[in-house]
Amino acid sequence: MNSKDVSRRLFLKQALALSAATAIPSFWTPIKANAAYPGTKLVGANERINLACCGIGNRGGEIIGDLYKTGLVNIVALCDVDMGAKHTQKIMNQFPDAPRFQDFRKMFDKMANQIDAVSVGVPDFSHFPIVMTAMSLGKHVYVEKPMARTFNEVELMIKGAQKYKVATQMGNQGHSEANYFQFKAWVDAGIIKDVTAITAHMNSSRRWHGWDTNIKNYPAGEPLPETLDWDTWLGTAKYHEYNHDYHYGQWRCWYDFGLGALGDWGAHIIDTAHQFLDLGLPYEVNPVKLDGYNKFFFPQASTLSFKFPKRGNMPPVEITWYDGVNNIPSVPEGYGVSQLDPNIPPTSTGKIQPAKLNPGKIIYSKELTFKGGSHGSTLSIIPKEKAEAMASKLPEVPKSPSNHFKNFLLGCKGEEQCRSSFEIAGPLSQVLSLGVLAQRMNTKLKFDRNKKVITNNKLANQLLYNEPRKGWEEYYKM
Repeated sequence: MNSKDVSRRLFLKQALALSAATAIPSFWTPIKANAAYPGTKLVGANERINLACCGIGNRGGEIIGDLYKTGLVNIVALCDVDMGAKHTQKIMNQFPDAPRFQDFRKMFDKMANQIDAVSVGVPDFSHFPIVMTAMSLGKHVYVEKPMARTFNEVELMIKGAQKYKVATQMGNQGHSEANYFQFKAWVDAGIIKDVTAITAHMNSSRRWHGWDTNIKNYPAGEPLPETLDWDTWLGTAKYHEYNHDYHYGQWRCWYDFGLGALGDWGAHIIDTAHQFLDLGLPYEVNPVKLDGYNKFFFPQASTLSFKFPKRGNMPPVEITWYDGVNNIPSVPEGYGVSQLDPNIPPTSTGKIQPAKLNPGKIIYSKELTFKGGSHGSTLSIIPKEKAEAMASKLPEVPKSPSNHFKNFLLGCKGEEQCRSSFEIAGPLSQVLSLGVLAQRMNTKLKFDRNKKVITNNKLANQLLYNEPRKGWEEYYKM
């Protein structure tokens, strides 16, 4: 990207900001007070939302399909760095008239005034520049989980949503399903209270399991696929020559690009506990066990301890995270059978293993113990005898008025509050990034929750921030 491109884009943003101060674009209704997002530029109640889609293959394509099925959107632009590759064909064929781009910057340059909202279904490390650009132009944003790779990028995204007053939603879709409403109702009714410990677990095979943990360097460069814009794929990330073990989901394996099993599944497993127990940020993260530790990609198995302080009248909580095929946590007496839960989607590499402990959590309070799965799976009280004794005291759980995708789009209209907005999903994503940092450093981290700094390790504290590649600095100043 040359200086002329940067100047052109900055000019566009300034021009849009100036025009917004004097006129309201035709595809927005007038700014009005609303309970969901005061000051937000709303899409009219009877209008479809003009949606631009960044990332159209694999998970990105699934997001587009789910947003489109609501009947609330027009697909007005498609953007993918590998546009034309096999995995992008389905969406290209479904929306043949939508303009196509390989570079999100060119898409916004050309079409900013035709876009209301943006879906971001690209690798974790690529979320940040797209989201910051979209928000700075007043566009509502739906972004896959976790929000970004580094702690500071998430922090800037939280502040950006507040500054630009846009509707935002992170894609942990279970946060709009039964688990969300049950957890909230049980907390409000005092069924879930005085929680002291949570075991969270995801023990299925991951892409990097079985790799040589004695590697000395990153993979060597390979010929670049003709369809792929590698420089834009890298975005703000540290430069690496193309290798197939970075592409098509393999990026999740590497510290420079992904957040491992914790970043992939933590947002689906601990999300409701994090929100409704008001956990915020931990004061300590400790890598209790790292099997197959190396400096390049994630361990073969990890046990991580997150400690959260007392909050009001709620006691301190420790979350212990387990991943790795054979790194199975112990379960309490009366746990019952670990059966395959139909509400838990398969991993990106295959099926959940029903013979192992399926993804989920065990929540320990002073009086009760709960077990639950992932995504929208609900909790149950264990053992069975205790559940039967509590049955008459359980409150009625309301049904979800909208799924996660419709909830976001109604948020764009000011009709609902986004359930996983950056205000809520941001601190959760930061918990995950701190856990990954403890894995990468292989050391205990002490964290100042107020100053948001690591106090016992200077290098780890520096790694809270991402140093962008030359030419990509502007996104950290928006």
